[in-house]
Amino acid sequence: MRVFLRVLLGFAAFLLSLWALAAIWVDGPASRALAGSLCGAYLAGLALIMWKIKPFRRAALLGIAAWGLVAIWWLTIPASNDRAWLTDVSQLPTATIEGDTLVIKNLRNFEYRSSDADFVPHWETRRYDLSKLEGLDLAISFWGPTQYGHTILSWQFKDQAPLAISIETRKEKGEEYSAVLGFFRQFELYYVVADERDVLGVRTNYRKEQIRLYRLNTSPESARKLLEGYVESFNALARKPDWYNALTTNCTTAIFKNVKHVFGISRLFDWRIIANGHLDEMAYEERVVNTTMPLAELRTRSDITQRAKQAGSAADFSTRIRAELPPRPAD
Repeated sequence: MRVFLRVLLGFAAFLLSLWALAAIWVDGPASRALAGSLCGAYLAGLALIMWKIKPFRRAALLGIAAWGLVAIWWLTIPASNDRAWLTDVSQLPTATIEGDTLVIKNLRNFEYRSSDADFVPHWETRRYDLSKLEGLDLAISFWGPTQYGHTILSWQFKDQAPLAISIETRKEKGEEYSAVLGFFRQFELYYVVADERDVLGVRTNYRKEQIRLYRLNTSPESARKLLEGYVESFNALARKPDWYNALTTNCTTAIFKNVKHVFGISRLFDWRIIANGHLDEMAYEERVVNTTMPLAELRTRSDITQRAKQAGSAADFSTRIRAELPPRPAD
């Protein structure tokens, strides 16, 4: 047992040290020479600890303490709303709710032409009647293997266009998303509050992604509570920015934090929150989506990719992509 604990402690110290080095290199000084020097100094300090400090247990604990100092620094790196942002994330959405009236400012409704980088920007103010909220839909977008995807929620209103919200990274000009960098403090958190023609259409028609769209059995009351939570979240970001994190603060974990409203379940965690391409599988098990057919058939019938391409930028885009969707399940 003592040997096992020694190995476990050493392995933990090793992994934490790797993270500390990566954090210093990625989020440390912009100067690569200075960042490299700090990494070298960190490694030299670890080597000195391992050489001079006995027994091994004490050395490993000191190594973990060194990681703790780096973690404290890393957690204090401030996010910012003042950078040279890409146009599609340049405006921060905000909203107010008075009674049943939701007013959203800086709702994105871009007109795309030849690519996702060729567009006419439109930032709009829209009003929604929350008493006309009918339900909630979940979109999962895939850019490659279907183990992982991007999740988007869309609130459905009677006689009004749907309201789609996508939780993404806020990228600066000249910056591209990196799955690895997403685990560090490189991208601010951003809520894309948008028309479906924008946030769904740009993915199917210009980024060549595949989208499955599921109607959920979330009640209008629960859907409203979730929307109010989202409003509170993106209003808070307008006041005080925060970091995106590919593991802890991303498009799916934000949904899971409101899981009682979305799925009506109480589980604290599920592996499909990480492998979110299987989120529909979890929803199927919980009978949140239509279960009158096998899951494989539901996935096929919920694929809106071709219908979205055919709809293009049509005014009835949202109606056309739902033309053949399985109906919303009963409560």
